[in-house]
Amino acid sequence: MTEVLLGLGSNIDARKNLPAGLAELGSLFGTVECSPVYEGAAIGFAGDPFMNLVVAAETDLGVGELQRTLRAIEFAHGRPQDAERCSPRTLDIDILLFGDVSGLVDGIELPRREILQHAFVLRPLSDLRPSMKHPVNGRTFAELWEAFDREAQPLRAVSL
Repeated sequence: MTEVLLGLGSNIDARKNLPAGLAELGSLFGTVECSPVYEGAAIGFAGDPFMNLVVAAETDLGVGELQRTLRAIEFAHGRPQDAERCSPRTLDIDILLFGDVSGLVDGIELPRREILQHAFVLRPLSDLRPSMKHPVNGRTFAELWEAFDREAQPLRAVSL
């Protein structure tokens, strides 16, 4: 079994879609561990704020199979199959980390680049796994969050 860390986000009826996505992930993995939920501005397009969190789970699926399974969950919850990268989402689920794998695996770049670029990924990841090290740069997620420019991408904790 491999620990995977997944980023979840929604800016369309998030208080309905995130819990529904978490329920699906619970059915898939059994146990999922969740970070706090944060709200922040849409990045890359003008849109409603997003609610985001990170979950940890154990899986025996390979990267490609996991990616296909997560896309099926997104589609089942209203994500258009032709959705543009920076656009509103009912449910978005991204593989952030797959064990300590790094590089291109089954067309997926690991660890996900957005970990180091976006507060809505790094903050909940640092809450969930503060002492875990980024597999490429070797710094802990707590250290990375401490050094992050928080004023550029403000977040606020919210509840579902």
